[in-house]
Amino acid sequence: MTKDPLLSIQDLSVNFSQSGRVTEAVRHVSFDIAKGETVALVGESGSGKSVTALSILKLLPYPSASHPTGKILFRGEDILDNDERDLRRVRGDDIAMIFQEPMTSLNPLHTVERQVGEILKVHRGMSDRAARERVLELLHQVRIKDPESRLGAYPHQLSGGQRQRVMIAMALANEPDLLIADEPTTALDVTVQAEILVLLKELQESRGMAMLFITHDLGIVRKVSDRVCVMTGGEIVEENAVEEIFQRPQHSYTKHLLAAEPKGRPPARNEAAPIVVEADDVKVWFPIRRGLMRKTVGHIKAVDGIDLTVREGQTLGVVGESGSGKTTLGLALLRLISSQGRVVFLGRDIQGWNWKKMRPLRRDMQIVFQDPYGSLSPRLPVGDIVAEGLAIHAPHLSAGERDAKVAKVLEEVGLDPATRNRYPHEFSGGQRQRISIARAMVLEPKFVMLDEPTSALDMSVQAQVVDLLRTLQERHSLAYLFISHDLKVVRALANDVIVMRAGEVVESGPAEEIFDRPQTDYTKTLMAAAFHLETADGRVHVE
Repeated sequence: MTKDPLLSIQDLSVNFSQSGRVTEAVRHVSFDIAKGETVALVGESGSGKSVTALSILKLLPYPSASHPTGKILFRGEDILDNDERDLRRVRGDDIAMIFQEPMTSLNPLHTVERQVGEILKVHRGMSDRAARERVLELLHQVRIKDPESRLGAYPHQLSGGQRQRVMIAMALANEPDLLIADEPTTALDVTVQAEILVLLKELQESRGMAMLFITHDLGIVRKVSDRVCVMTGGEIVEENAVEEIFQRPQHSYTKHLLAAEPKGRPPARNEAAPIVVEADDVKVWFPIRRGLMRKTVGHIKAVDGIDLTVREGQTLGVVGESGSGKTTLGLALLRLISSQGRVVFLGRDIQGWNWKKMRPLRRDMQIVFQDPYGSLSPRLPVGDIVAEGLAIHAPHLSAGERDAKVAKVLEEVGLDPATRNRYPHEFSGGQRQRISIARAMVLEPKFVMLDEPTSALDMSVQAQVVDLLRTLQERHSLAYLFISHDLKVVRALANDVIVMRAGEVVESGPAEEIFDRPQTDYTKTLMAAAFHLETADGRVHVE
């Protein structure tokens, strides 16, 4: 590392103005990053981490944003003074960024090859053939399986983890001097998360690349960082070497973050509880079509013959790597995609029902999607988004009664009801996920599919949401299908677990059995990636 910093942020402040009111999002933040160094910016949702990072490239999406104080020096040049022409030279070439939400950052109309290749053609002047070879190399590097078959894929055809890996490939395409990684492993399963972290470290060491790593996961911080800046309320409250932060934290907020993780266990298993959802030999096969006539030459077996039962007041956890078929299975159970096999909901076989016949059941079956921003309408205030289901499924309620229900559920998920007139883009990623949870819970459903509901949340809010979900389940006897790659959260919530791989169940049973005595090598690999493990006498001990 060199003496002079590659990036120096000095006394940076960021204000937002709305309706004559000024909000201080970032206040007098200062830190340096040297060549080859990794600095982690850690804090809860809304602490100002992403706003600080976006300021570096002048990418704040708010026209009302201003910088009343501060400088952002990159190689001694103040980026805040740069015009658009100078910024285009820096963006994506000298400084690259991995965004938190890949679905909103990728163009839905362009293939993977075009999106990654476009960067190489614009900044490097590569030919189509050279760009294609480089794209394949990058996709290999970020561990996308069979990358040749993914070149022609569109973002909606990829899993959440695969989309995030495409974003990482795009960011690394031009070998930047500084990589800003805003929650780069949020959507990834634990095994791929570990691989990506190793990959970023290897690339950094081989190229001397500096990295600003933004995350709420302190376990990741310890693996990748040299120094840590802890943020809360728009300010850096503590900065130190990574081991000093973990061994001898000074600030009370840092100590709070280190102590925060999902705790507790789910209610006792009750095999006598009424069955809410039952599936028998469910299959979802997607045809592979080729040639001029688009002839079917095979199938992708996303879900291949799965049986399961979800009972009232119980949680079935579904775990597995990205692309294993977890989300597809959940969508098939909700009749949101076509499937084969038997699906029974509240005693009725709903397989083959059309949307009109399904509509009366929709109040009782809800979903919380993995990508909170993509599932929230940008044109509606939060209060209207949460109340939309009530207007359809509870039309007897007056406007005042609906508003009261919205305020109550927002408060339950940890949001200020006074913010319900704001729009989704005015909230942090974690806050948007809580809005998604509120939208599902306001209807008091019988069955909820939770698709990575805590993936965008910081550790302390994860613990709060786990407690909230458990409380709501006990209060209303809710049945959950909980899909997640975060096995600590699954352990805190699930009574039973199924482990999926390539569309099939490789192991299933009571959660305690799966976590303490996994039988298959694949399950053991997942556990080893998620926890600090020691094996002795045939048991797995979770620290």
